[in-house]
Amino acid sequence: MSLLPACCSTPDDRWPWPQSLPGLELISLDFDPDNLKSDDFTISDIVPPPSVERAVAKRQAEYLAGRFCAREGLRRATGQPVVPALGDDRAPVWPTGCVGSITHTQGWAAAVIGQQQDYAGLGLDAEIIMPDKRALPLSRQILTPSEQERFSAELASQAGFFITLAFCLKETLFKALYPLVQQRFYFEHAEVLSWHPDGSARLRLLKTLSPEWASHTELDAWFIREEHRLVSLIVVPAY
Repeated sequence: MSLLPACCSTPDDRWPWPQSLPGLELISLDFDPDNLKSDDFTISDIVPPPSVERAVAKRQAEYLAGRFCAREGLRRATGQPVVPALGDDRAPVWPTGCVGSITHTQGWAAAVIGQQQDYAGLGLDAEIIMPDKRALPLSRQILTPSEQERFSAELASQAGFFITLAFCLKETLFKALYPLVQQRFYFEHAEVLSWHPDGSARLRLLKTLSPEWASHTELDAWFIREEHRLVSLIVVPAY
């Protein structure tokens, strides 16, 4: 029987978005690398890959917290408490018939899990909102010229929030589509078309990734703001 590691809080299964998406399990928890104990992996029955085993406490705690969330989500979704392996491309390897996504940022981790009969892909990402002074120099790396023009008002009034949101949404899009297309793409290969205070957003691909995912394909996304943190979600329905 596995136990809760000392560095992690009790898992939370609260669904934070107003949209109901049947069949999805979202598990989150807080974690503190300073509380990581030498036997935390052992008591939680999670085996770290060599790269994590050699890593600093922060990376170990991130991995442990994320995998703990993923296993609990898989248990609830399928009845099988499986820990996703770490693939050669560093992406989680989900059990056959399942899809999921893991994220962590500054003491918080989460995983969303579904079944392939319902969802072809899932993307989940969390980011700490950057201060304006840090975000603005990054705007040209994260935003396309069209986005810089389209969202000039946001860049003038709430640059840190908006640039972080665009970063978060594009990371979420990558996590949702990479397992389906098996090729990497970057910030310049997608753009945010719109976002709304109710937590909805829409993105468009600017590069053809596969026959099914051509340039100019559009997808919906959802996000929430929890104090200093943004969390975003993209679901790809089953084909």
